[in-house]
Amino acid sequence: MRQSPIPKSCVVPTMPYRAIRYGAVALLAVALVGCASKTRAPVEDRTALPATVAPPGVTPVPQPAAVAEPEIRAATYTVKRGDTLYQIALDHGLDYKDLAAWNNLENPNKILIGQVLRVAAPGEAPALASGVTTAPLKVGPAVSEARPGTAPAAGAAPVAASGPRNADNYKSSPKAFKEPYSEQALRDVARAPQAPPETVAMAAPSSAAKAAPPPKAPAAAAPDIDDDEKIDWVWPAKGKVVVGFSETANLKGIDIAGASGEPVIASASGKVVYVGNGLRGYGKLVIVKHNKTWLSAYAHNREILVKEGQQVTKGQKIAEMGNTDADTVKLHFEIRRLGKPVDPARYLPAG
Repeated sequence: MRQSPIPKSCVVPTMPYRAIRYGAVALLAVALVGCASKTRAPVEDRTALPATVAPPGVTPVPQPAAVAEPEIRAATYTVKRGDTLYQIALDHGLDYKDLAAWNNLENPNKILIGQVLRVAAPGEAPALASGVTTAPLKVGPAVSEARPGTAPAAGAAPVAASGPRNADNYKSSPKAFKEPYSEQALRDVARAPQAPPETVAMAAPSSAAKAAPPPKAPAAAAPDIDDDEKIDWVWPAKGKVVVGFSETANLKGIDIAGASGEPVIASASGKVVYVGNGLRGYGKLVIVKHNKTWLSAYAHNREILVKEGQQVTKGQKIAEMGNTDADTVKLHFEIRRLGKPVDPARYLPAG
């Protein structure tokens, strides 16, 4: 049986598969372009400002740096295990004989652990190891400067005057309040007590004082310069510096290499306060005290040519280079200020 043909009006036209695929791709591309063209919302950073950043409109005021307190030398010293009177004297820049006399020690070689020794002359104030006395700064509260018309930030100090103290617009007194004119305000002003003038007037001078010329201001006193600081040092020996000064490595002086018997000279004039080998690690040692501030030490000598109490001059031969209590021939040289070792290279002439 033959089927009747389907009317053309009922036939749905079909699209090729390739056309459908291309159409889908095109729609997807249009969608992506639309998404990309949208403008992103602005992002606002609402995190709090760091503590070190000043708020807008406020000028931070730099704080003055702290001033180190001067180091004060103690007037006494407690003997520890292994101490000798000679080492204690060297570490405090003293003559061991003075140290023994101040502490009534008949035998300088006999001191006891825990014994308290006076390391300053009786009645003498302790010296400053730094050599300079400075008073600490008094730091006041921080002051911020805000823009006109804006309230200060929370916790900020009162706003300081923007102009210098000698400016015409600077006012040191509180700001006055202006009230509108009225009879009551006039009566209040009349009854208010009058404030005394800001400046205190001096007593009126007599006629004789008026005729006399004004007294001259006293001349400024010349600064008190410590002559103990003025020392012209010279090299104590000829040779190469093989070991330098170092506080971190506990190297208290410099080592100068040389040959046995070469001359060792006084680096500056002074008095010989020690001769001997009583300090461990120094060998045959000479100590010269130049004044109340400075002394110098010369160690590992082969021969010593001076005696305790002898006055020596700068450049005078005081010993011969050797290797006592050392592995090689050398001169160990120290400069001490108030007993504290300092770098000799800072004081010896260059070259």
